[in-house]
Amino acid sequence: MKQNLWAIMILGILVSVTAGPAVSRHALYAKSTVADTFIMETDAYKKHTKGLVEFGHQQHVDAYQISCGQCHHDDQGRPLDLKPGDDVQKCIECHKETKKVKGEKLSKKERINKYHKEALHANCINCHKAFNKKNGDPKGKSPAPVSCSTCHPKK
Repeated sequence: MKQNLWAIMILGILVSVTAGPAVSRHALYAKSTVADTFIMETDAYKKHTKGLVEFGHQQHVDAYQISCGQCHHDDQGRPLDLKPGDDVQKCIECHKETKKVKGEKLSKKERINKYHKEALHANCINCHKAFNKKNGDPKGKSPAPVSCSTCHPKK
C-alpha cells in the first residue's frame, strides 16, 4: 500500500514538473485556429509594396519535414513544442514594428527582434536556403524558393 502511494506521489511530481514549463510557455499565446493555407496579412501595415505571401502549414510539414518549433518560438528564441491546434500568436504580437527608423543603427539580431518584416524574412529565407543547400540546390530554384517574386506574387 505504501509503495503504491509513493509511486502515485512520484508520478504526480514528475507530471507537474515536466508539464509546468510547457504550460507556462504556451500560456503566453492566445488560443487560435488557423487554416492550413492562408494569406500572410496583418493590419499593422498601411500598404504592402509586394504581393501577399500565401503560406501553407501542411506543405511545410510535408515538403520540408519541419516541426512547429522551427518557426514558432518563445520570447527567448527557444522553439516551442507545438502540435496542430495548440495555442499560438501571430509574429506581429512580439515583432511589433513594421517600418525601420531612418538612420537607426541596430545589429542584425536587434533588427530581427524588433521588426516584423526582418523576423519573417530571416526565418523564412534562412530556412529555405539551408534546406536547399542540404538538398543540393543552393541557388534555391526548387523546392524552397528564395527569390522575392516566388513568394510575393505580382499584384
